[in-house]
Amino acid sequence: MTRIDPHENATRGLRRHFALLGALLATAALGAAAAPAKPQAAMGAQTDALQKDLNALVAAGAPGAILLVRNGNHTTRLTAGLADVRSKRPMRATDRFRIASVTKTYTASLVLQLVAEGKLALGDSVEQRLPKLIPNGKKITIGQLLNHTSGLFELESDPQIMKPYYAGELDHYWSMRQLVRRAVTHKPLFPPGTRHSYSNTNYVVAGLIVEAVTGHSFGVELRSHIFRPLHLDQTSYPTTPTMPSPYVHGYTVLGKQDRFDITHISPSLFPASGAIVSNVDEVADFYRVLLSGRLLRPELLKAMKRVVPTGSHQTGTGATGATGYGLGLMRWPTACGSGWGHDGAVVGYWTRSYSSADGRLQAVLTINHDPETLAIPARSKFQRLIARAYCSGA
Repeated sequence: MTRIDPHENATRGLRRHFALLGALLATAALGAAAAPAKPQAAMGAQTDALQKDLNALVAAGAPGAILLVRNGNHTTRLTAGLADVRSKRPMRATDRFRIASVTKTYTASLVLQLVAEGKLALGDSVEQRLPKLIPNGKKITIGQLLNHTSGLFELESDPQIMKPYYAGELDHYWSMRQLVRRAVTHKPLFPPGTRHSYSNTNYVVAGLIVEAVTGHSFGVELRSHIFRPLHLDQTSYPTTPTMPSPYVHGYTVLGKQDRFDITHISPSLFPASGAIVSNVDEVADFYRVLLSGRLLRPELLKAMKRVVPTGSHQTGTGATGATGYGLGLMRWPTACGSGWGHDGAVVGYWTRSYSSADGRLQAVLTINHDPETLAIPARSKFQRLIARAYCSGA
């Protein structure tokens, strides 16, 4: 068991966010229309500028960073800094990391696949699928879970849920039912369907519904519906603190330690809401298959993109700039059109993925430090860089 001095004043980083098929992945890149080629000198200059910005992000406080930019069949991968501070191992583009709340797009996609199979409907109430678990479950629909309009309390704001981690028990295990039962001891934030409020509780409930209607664990369903059919061989859903190699170590500020290695925290704190581990290529591959219409029926993908206004979505970093939230999908305005994807912030890691509406244009940026305890200049550089990288491929 890993222990931390409970008297250290360093709990801020644990407060929030601890995002037919057989040959789809192989054909996704080939099937995407390639954009007209840019002059080689221009492409080289853009790459140099992005590398400079990535280096600046590391200099501002991120231990390491990985950036992927993809346009049609052309992919650029850039790295900076360290994957492991202690051993001084450099970051590699193939390294795996916690994708955090980017997991939510995978969870929503899985639920929508079950809708296509006739196993549930977006209008089903939580009570229908999980009797007596949630006090107002009759009034909350599955769709409201996926777009965060349920009004359910944010489980990570509950002090009893966070208490073991504050005490240094980083490997403490919570079942999904335990998390939900504790979260619903708090009053709803608002009547279901009347507002948007981002809550990890929604996706833990969605994970339990997947298990209830399939009779299988959430991880088994992810593998059978998404990971294996899309050949996402480097993507996994760990249920223990052990990370699959090769992986990026995650860091946070803890007391006087600017880079405390918090890699091996239990993913049970953020299961169906944020526990997937992957790499930048496979995150981009997943979004390309999804948004190009190769994963879901057209009407379900359309429903996924039907957004509610977010105001300013919070992930421990302040407003992310997302202006709409669909069913597990965020929409950001950029200089080159909307970017679709998700932001993922969990203690030790921060990832964001942008894709065009058809999946042709993409950018994925990840750093191995949680935004909650990251220096403000580095946060700003992260958000500017992902938008600049996305538009550099247009």
